[in-house]
This record gives sequence, C-alpha cells and structure tokens, in this order.
Amino acid sequence: MILTGREIHREVLAGRIHIDDFEAERLEPNSYGFRLAREIISYETDVIDARSPIASRTTIMDDGGMVLTPGRFYLGGTMEAMGSPHYAATLYACRSVSTLGIWIQFSAPLGHSGAIFPWTLEMAVAAPVRLFPGMVIGKLAFWAMQGCSVGYAGKYSGSASAVPSRLSLDAVPPTNRALP
Repeated sequence: MILTGREIHREVLAGRIHIDDFEAERLEPNSYGFRLAREIISYETDVIDARSPIASRTTIMDDGGMVLTPGRFYLGGTMEAMGSPHYAATLYACRSVSTLGIWIQFSAPLGHSGAIFPWTLEMAVAAPVRLFPGMVIGKLAFWAMQGCSVGYAGKYSGSASAVPSRLSLDAVPPTNRALP
C-alpha cells in the first residue's frame, strides 16, 4: 500500500522515513519531490566493458545549469539522502520534467528497505535541455511492506552522491572451458 503525503510527513517526524533537508512544501498527495544535485557524471568511453570499472567524468554544475544533449547518457543524483528501514520506495520523474523529454530513471526505480542515501538518476534527453542544480526533478513514493523486513546491504551502501555502475564488482571471469 502506498503512503499518502500526510503519512510520509508523519513518518519523517517519527524518524521512520529519512529525508535530509526535508521541506513539507515538497510533499505531494502520494510522494515527496526531490531535487537535482550539482554533480553530473558521464562515461568517457564509447564501449563499456561490464567486467571492468568504467572511466567517467564528473561535472559540477554552477547556478547557470548544464545542457544535456541527446544521444548521451548521464548520471545525476538527488540532493537529498532518502529512504527508510521500514518502507520500500520507488522513484519517478515529475510529469513536468518528463514532458520536456527528460528521462531520469530507466530501469532501477526500487529502493529497498534500509537503503538511505542520495539516489543515482539514470538520465537522457530527447532534445537539448538545460537543467539546474536544486530544481525539483522527481518524486519518491513509499510503500508498506508485507513480511519480515531485510535491510539493504548492497554494493551501493554508504553512497554520498551519484555513483557510476559497480557491475564490474559482480563480474565473473570467463572460463577456458569449451561449451558442449
């Protein structure tokens, strides 16, 4: 069951949901509006090897913002560290952002219980768009869980900002064994 904005507020005040720099004005009927952090990460290679760490570059936006261009993939982050040991969360773009042709999340919108950190946003644009640090870019919804909660302890634990892929930490080296 999804939490209402009022229930999110109550749970923040009770310490069961963590949203640093919480502002009640950003509560919505069933979510909380989060802001874009200053750091934008882009990958520096044309071919990405999933078994190797990925070369990336971090750009720090000034107040004038940054133009994202089509055909490129970017990683942004939320200004807020958000999450809960008591609820799962899902991340979505704001409608006003998505109707500009900005995608902020393609494939990993689920925040497991216990995952409390700034979220990494998977970003691409349909046309050149200037984004600004601090703009409300998306919303986080919280969901009650059924069953015994198990806290997140994955490879992104302890993140303090947007993080490039860590898939290479899971990579299994190829075997020299011939396939049947």
